[in-house]
Amino acid sequence: MEITVNYNEKIKALIENVENVIVGKRECIEFVVAAMLAQGHVLIEDVPGVGKTQLVASLASSCSGKFGRLQLTPDVMPTDITGFTMINTTSGESEFKKGAAFCNFLLADEINRSSPKSQSALLEIMEERQVSIDGTTYELPKPFMVLATQNPVETYGTYHLPEAQMDRFIMKISIGYPSREDELDILFRNEKNISPKQLREVINCEDIVKLIEMVKDVKCSNAIREYIINIVEATRNADFIKLGVSPRGSIALNRMAKAYAFVCGRDYVVPDDIKKLAPYVLSHRIMLNPKGKSVAANNEEAIKYLIAQVKVPVE
Repeated sequence: MEITVNYNEKIKALIENVENVIVGKRECIEFVVAAMLAQGHVLIEDVPGVGKTQLVASLASSCSGKFGRLQLTPDVMPTDITGFTMINTTSGESEFKKGAAFCNFLLADEINRSSPKSQSALLEIMEERQVSIDGTTYELPKPFMVLATQNPVETYGTYHLPEAQMDRFIMKISIGYPSREDELDILFRNEKNISPKQLREVINCEDIVKLIEMVKDVKCSNAIREYIINIVEATRNADFIKLGVSPRGSIALNRMAKAYAFVCGRDYVVPDDIKKLAPYVLSHRIMLNPKGKSVAANNEEAIKYLIAQVKVPVE
């Protein structure tokens, strides 16, 4: 497969368009775009005010697809997400009313503030890209992506995301604070009222679907696949990890590596792709035991520690 200049330019234009709002965070933008092309969902966990919602809104505004937003609170019902069947009083026939999930880009803002019942409504949506209501299955539009945000420092009134839900996210990222120079640029752009709503569309949904199919043809050698498995097995065998990565995690890392290579303009995966992505793809899929706190400060550092122990394949 050869990545055409046309599609390279579309990906570059998409990233640069989002950068008009999200300043100095190109790597985060590349990760989110790669996750979209890998048909994955992203959990953005960070403190308030660093641009989590702006990043999602900017991506959606840069594409021709429909943007849906859920401001999740304990009183949000599962039917608000999936939709519901009602009786049309005029015709007397049952009628399906679509929920917020029927869009291309779904922002689940502060996902950990919704009740477990509402969180579970997202499981089928994220895994199967469909909604089942009253025995009828409704397909979601293509492409479809959930981008969820949560605040890690405020736990009052929140519900912990269960491991099954966390495992549905292809990666978990943090945006982080900007540099001094970038924050000066942010102030300037804020004064000029540069917002996601002002961004132009640079790519349509048909192109995104085409790019998703092209990503599947990116080459990944057996040596790279074995490297992925070796890292995943290390999480299962480490004495400081209580819960290791499941096969869904190794599949996610393989898919993300191919998509990230594509975003970088390559039609093949290199070991550095795996080393860069593994902490973001695998960290939310493990659980540290009490000994783990003495080895690593957090899950991400634990994955980096294990990567350093695994032999890198020579390509």
